[in-house]
Amino acid sequence: MDWNDYDAALFDLDGVITPTAEVHETAWGRMFSDFLEGHPDAEPYTDADYFAYVDGKPRYEGVRSFLESRGIELPYGDPSDDPAAETVCALGNRKNDYFREVLRTEGVEAYPGSIRLLDALEERGVRAALVSSSRNARPVLEAAGITERFEVIIDGEVAAAEHIAGKPRPDTYAAAADRLGVPTQRSVVLEDAVSGVQAGAAGDFGLVVGVDRGAGAETLRENGADVVVSDLAELL
Repeated sequence: MDWNDYDAALFDLDGVITPTAEVHETAWGRMFSDFLEGHPDAEPYTDADYFAYVDGKPRYEGVRSFLESRGIELPYGDPSDDPAAETVCALGNRKNDYFREVLRTEGVEAYPGSIRLLDALEERGVRAALVSSSRNARPVLEAAGITERFEVIIDGEVAAAEHIAGKPRPDTYAAAADRLGVPTQRSVVLEDAVSGVQAGAAGDFGLVVGVDRGAGAETLRENGADVVVSDLAELL
């Protein structure tokens, strides 16, 4: 790709900038496996379920999507629900507790290739924004020491507060480009999740880059990625 054609890079976080997608995947698996112990007739949770129903989506939407796949109905509840309760929001909060525990005890470091690309884009004057469905985006950035690398941050907290539709809708990416003052046609979306590349493909963006961290290169292409790499350093 020729970076001369673009003025902004809009990055997802988990699995694109930091390997926290693995932490999320572990936390989701622990939460759903524990929950399904009370539903012995339902099929067990598998790694494939993470990519099919959860990856890249806002937390509570991921819970609801998985439960629908198992034919399990729960009240939606409220984001303030106790994690021990039996609601969609409570399960999402329970997963978040698991995630924060791992982040607190193990920390996180950004992918070296992602830092190399950020360095190169900064030298070129290409502006950078972070667009994540996670409400934990800022703690992750702070843990990795890279918060200042992004001029604009649109995360799950911002999207909820400002009623911006989440992925696979393109709205959060469009909002980031707008806040950078860069047309969407001059902006590149960089995503590892199916719902994220769908969001990029649904908007009028100049390019959608899929980062294959497990979803599968062909799957990312089928859902809207124009280019697929296994590491962002390949875009240098």
